[in-house]
Amino acid sequence: MKSLSLLCKDSHEIATDKGFWDAGDSDDFPFVAYKLAMIHSEVTEVMEAIRKSKGRIEVEDEFADIIIRVCDLYEACLENDIVARTLDEAVNSKMMINKTRKKMHGVKG
Repeated sequence: MKSLSLLCKDSHEIATDKGFWDAGDSDDFPFVAYKLAMIHSEVTEVMEAIRKSKGRIEVEDEFADIIIRVCDLYEACLENDIVARTLDEAVNSKMMINKTRKKMHGVKG
C-alpha cells in the first residue's frame, strides 16, 4: 500500500490533470471552502449508500472518494506552505496525542 504522502501526491496530480484545480488554488479561501464542502458531500454519499443499502462496493468507493479528496487538498496546501508536514507526519503525530487522551475526551452522550 502507498503511504498517505504518495496518495496525496498522486491524488493532487490526477485532480490537477483532470481540471479540478483550474478554477482556483489553495491560496484562494473560497475555493478551499468549496473543496472542503466537496469532502463533506462525499461523507454524505457514504451515509446515503449505507442508508439505501447500495452494497459494499458503493460504500467502499465513497469512503475512497473521501480519502482521495482529502489527499488532493492536503497536497495543494503542502505545496503552498499552508501546512508544513506531510499527511503521514500529521496523522502519526495526532494519533500519538489521541492515545494520551481520556476516554471520550469531552464528548457528551
